[in-house]
Amino acid sequence: MGKNGIKMPGFIGREQHAVDEKGRLLIPARFRRKIALRQDGDGASPSTELYVLMADDGSLELYEPAAWAEKERGLARLSDFNPEERLLTTMIYSRLEQAELDRSGRIALSREMLEHAGIEKDAVVIGANVKMIVWEPARLERLLQENAGRFALLAGRLV
Repeated sequence: MGKNGIKMPGFIGREQHAVDEKGRLLIPARFRRKIALRQDGDGASPSTELYVLMADDGSLELYEPAAWAEKERGLARLSDFNPEERLLTTMIYSRLEQAELDRSGRIALSREMLEHAGIEKDAVVIGANVKMIVWEPARLERLLQENAGRFALLAGRLV
């Protein structure tokens, strides 16, 4: 929420950036500005931390602390005594890392994260409202082409 309880708009757009030899990915400036606006508007202390999750589809999902905190509230309700819920918690946290945004607007991705996403040189960052989704460009294009015919059906069910 921003000033006066008005919800700030989410991340929207798509940009491609190179990943450097140290595995650092530049977060698009327009997304960094939104992060800064939310911090300033909420009076929160500046956080340069993002949560990085390895998604099942071969992408990486990036969350601001507030967005990840909402997910953690749901995870906290899971029981350690229910084997399926305990397994889900273990699986999620085994795929999760924290990454600091440096002064140049980059985050360092671990070798494991880069390998999971198939990223060697370039990455596409997609703004998906409350999160950013990071793809290896050829993998993303293949996914979009293979599923182009499904868009109308999926959109009709969800939108």
